[in-house]
Amino acid sequence: MAIFKPFQGYRPPQEIVKDLASRPYDVLDSEEARQEAGDNPYCFLRVVKPEIELPKDINLYSQEVYDKARSNFQKFIEKGYLVQDKKRHFYVYAQTWGKKTQYGIVGCAGVKDYENEIIKKHELTRPDKEEDRMNHVRVTNANAEPVFFTYPQVDEIDQIVSEVVKGNQVYDFIADDGFGHHFWVVEQDDQIEKLEKLFADVPYLYVADGHHRTAAAALVGKEKKEKNPNHTGDEEYNLFMAVVFPDNQLTIIDYNRVVKDLNGLSKEEFLKKLEPHFEVEEKGQQEFKPEKIHTFGMYLDGKWYSMKAKDHTYDDNDPIGVLDVTILSSYVLDEILGIKNLRTDKRIDFVGGIRGLGELKRRVDSGEMQVAFALYPVSMKQLMDIADTGNIMPPKTTWFEPKLRSGLVVHTLD
Repeated sequence: MAIFKPFQGYRPPQEIVKDLASRPYDVLDSEEARQEAGDNPYCFLRVVKPEIELPKDINLYSQEVYDKARSNFQKFIEKGYLVQDKKRHFYVYAQTWGKKTQYGIVGCAGVKDYENEIIKKHELTRPDKEEDRMNHVRVTNANAEPVFFTYPQVDEIDQIVSEVVKGNQVYDFIADDGFGHHFWVVEQDDQIEKLEKLFADVPYLYVADGHHRTAAAALVGKEKKEKNPNHTGDEEYNLFMAVVFPDNQLTIIDYNRVVKDLNGLSKEEFLKKLEPHFEVEEKGQQEFKPEKIHTFGMYLDGKWYSMKAKDHTYDDNDPIGVLDVTILSSYVLDEILGIKNLRTDKRIDFVGGIRGLGELKRRVDSGEMQVAFALYPVSMKQLMDIADTGNIMPPKTTWFEPKLRSGLVVHTLD
């Protein structure tokens, strides 16, 4: 059963929260982060992407970068940009996108649960990215950014959240990207105790987004345990910060593909090779967005096509074999286009559905890419089925929006 506990967070004063809260470290490159931070002294990118204050040619994984993260974090505390709460709390963090609002609870998950696979994952992690985030956690001694988890919805948890959000919001702002962010502190002891007990009955937590941060936080906690001869299990390093959302509130967005060339084939030869596996229909100039599983959109040479996968291409009883990314990878990217490894092949790129089909068209029309594929998004059930069966999703399968803002609350490890 899951560990999920309140903690004594560091949070910004209301009047600077919009200026302080930043997008996560991994959705911006260094130059984009420099521009976004600009001359804003509060911007939390100064903690999570501290290279923006160092020479542009610096090695991003050098000790100097992590030391800068630590000094900036301490500066934020000293200057009162982050102030520690006087007691342990859970927090409710809601995000609004258009007409939809999703409500998560901020608390601390257990390192032990990650080790024991109570926290389930669906993606592989890269050792270099893990080590980068581990160094950030080690040197700052903090979880500066939360990870994004989901869990099977529980009515009683929903009821407590609905009670909390009737109270005063401590933060309420619309970020520059148009997403709304709303934040409440769970003040009542009985609600805090009840939430902790209810989560103790949740069988599993699932990583939705942030596999590298999750692994890094858990591995640093394990390191600290092994280095402490007086370890009791009650130390703060046994926990790491997460936002948990009920599965019925989350929507996965499509994650699409663009490819540089047709592997030496003409357009006509390529279309012919699709025929054994797909029913292909030309749609002309009209964008074709898939509206159901096993159907794809394709943009090629100024025209849109629908591609309906034939029955032999998928297995609805196999958590991996049912996925549209598997069908596309097996029967198009690998078999026809010769792309064997999605993680390393430079001929393919991935476009989050948040950018719309227009971005696929733009990249093909520009000549940068030759063909684009639009996919129907993976469902939350598919994600959880894969995690439950110990399988791993193909790369670049899930895209969640809105992203969690960093800096709304920070968890320290002592």
